Amino acid sequence: MKNQDFKEKIVNWYHLNKRDLPWRDTDNPYFIWLSEIILQQTRVDQGLDYYNKFIFRYPEIKLLAEANEEEILKLWQGLGYYSRARNLHFASKQIINEFNGEFPDKYEDILKLKGIGPYSAAAIASIAFNLPYPVIDGNVLRVISRIFGVKNAVDSSEGRDEIYKILNIIIDKNNPGTFNQAIMELGALVCKPQNPLCTECVFLNECFAYNNKSIDILPIKSKVVKQRNRFFYYLFIKNNKDNFTFVYLNKRKEKDIWKNLYDFPLIETELELSFTDNDVFKAIGKYLGTNDFTLNSISKQYKHKLSHQTINAYFIEIDLNSSEDNKALENYLYINIYDIYNYPIPKLIENYLNDR
Repeated sequence: MKNQDFKEKIVNWYHLNKRDLPWRDTDNPYFIWLSEIILQQTRVDQGLDYYNKFIFRYPEIKLLAEANEEEILKLWQGLGYYSRARNLHFASKQIINEFNGEFPDKYEDILKLKGIGPYSAAAIASIAFNLPYPVIDGNVLRVISRIFGVKNAVDSSEGRDEIYKILNIIIDKNNPGTFNQAIMELGALVCKPQNPLCTECVFLNECFAYNNKSIDILPIKSKVVKQRNRFFYYLFIKNNKDNFTFVYLNKRKEKDIWKNLYDFPLIETELELSFTDNDVFKAIGKYLGTNDFTLNSISKQYKHKLSHQTINAYFIEIDLNSSEDNKALENYLYINIYDIYNYPIPKLIENYLNDR
C-alpha cells in the first residue's frame, strides 16, 4: 500500500466517521492539553463531562494555576488516577512561571511539562501546532501492528521503534493533527481490542492481521501485568453531639494511591481478615489502643480495580464508648458528616456514602 493511499483513506474515513467532541473544534493548546490529560486511562464518554467542568471553572491557564489543589482534586473526583490532576496543576504553574503564561509551541518544551510524556507531547504538538510528530498510544499500536503485521511485542522497545518508523513514513506531514486523531479514532471505533469491526474497516483488504487470521494474536505483548490485592478496613467512627453526627477524616499524604485525597481511619492488611474469629475486632482494638468501642456494622465488600492493584474494602461502623480523646485519632480531622462532600474523596468512599 502506498503511503499516499494510507493517508487519504484514514483521513477520509475520519472526516466521515469521527465523533463530535468539543476539543476537536478548537486549536486552543490549553483545551487540547486538558483533553489529552483527562483521556489518559479514561473512556471518552466518562471524560467528556470532566472536560466541560474544567473549562467552565478554569477557562484560562492562569485560573487553573491560581486554584487550590484541593479544589482541583474535588473537581477531578471519580475520574481516578489523581496524579494526573496534581500534575496538571503543577504544569499550569510551570507555564505561568517558565513560559510567561503562554502554552509552549515546541515539542521539546511541551515535553518539559509535568505529567506529559512523548505521546501527549506529540498529540498536542500535532493537533494544536501542526507539528509532524506521530502519536503512539494503545489504539495506534494496535492499528499499526495489525495492518502492517508487526511481529515484535508492542510493549518492547523493538516493537515501539518499528511502529514509530512506520508512522514517521506514513504520517501526513501537511496535516499531522488530523492524521493522528484519525488513527486513534479508527482504533477506538473499529479496530477494537476485542471483537474488532473488521468488515467496516477501510483497510480490510490491506490488513495483514485480517488476511492472515491473526486478529486475536496481534498486537503481541510480552509483559503480563501483575495484579496486587490490598485489603482496606475503614473505620467509620461516629460521634453524636447536639443532634449532629461527626466523623474522623484522614488526608492521605503517602506516596500511594489517592495522594492528598481524604478517607477514613484505615487498617490495611496483606491478607483478608476473618470476620468469624474476632480478627477484625482485635485489629480495631490494636489500632485504637483500646477495646472500649461498640462495633455496629460491617459493610459489604467494595472492590475498586486499578491498573496494577485491586482494593478490597470494608467499612466498619463503630462508636467510641469513652468520652476521652483517643490518641490514635488526634491528627485526624473531626467534621460534621454532611461536610464530607466539601473534601476530595476517592470514588470508593463516595460509593459507600451513597449506599448508606
